[in-house]
Amino acid sequence: MALTTNIPDLGLDLRKVADLTDAKTRKRLSHAALVVFFRMLEMWQLGNEDGKALLGGISNGRYFELKRSRRGTLTQDELTRISLLIGIFKALNILFSQKLAQQWISRPNSNPMFHNEPPLQALTRGGVPGMLSVRRLLDSRRGGR
Repeated sequence: MALTTNIPDLGLDLRKVADLTDAKTRKRLSHAALVVFFRMLEMWQLGNEDGKALLGGISNGRYFELKRSRRGTLTQDELTRISLLIGIFKALNILFSQKLAQQWISRPNSNPMFHNEPPLQALTRGGVPGMLSVRRLLDSRRGGR
């Protein structure tokens, strides 16, 4: 008798996921990721300290060089973080008006996962796991996966 395992369909085809361990792939994706990242910071009205924290606590020199040039090769962690933030940004703009979508990240939130603090705290303190949790929350609210 063959053993069958039910693998849930998470909507993710690993054959189509970019290999972020490959330097050429990271270089190819970095410019677009940086342009979008800094645009999201503007729209969310977040400062440089928040931007550095969202990228994993990078140094001032690296942050301001990335901000100035929008060039450079991001690490696997930085690309992953930006990808999660893009998903959060998209979900917010599906769920809410533009004004609320732009403010949501900085407004105190009564959801128990946020402890009456702005979701930004969960994103910066929680790192990638915190970003994943916020992304899952928003995706579930919009009926996504």
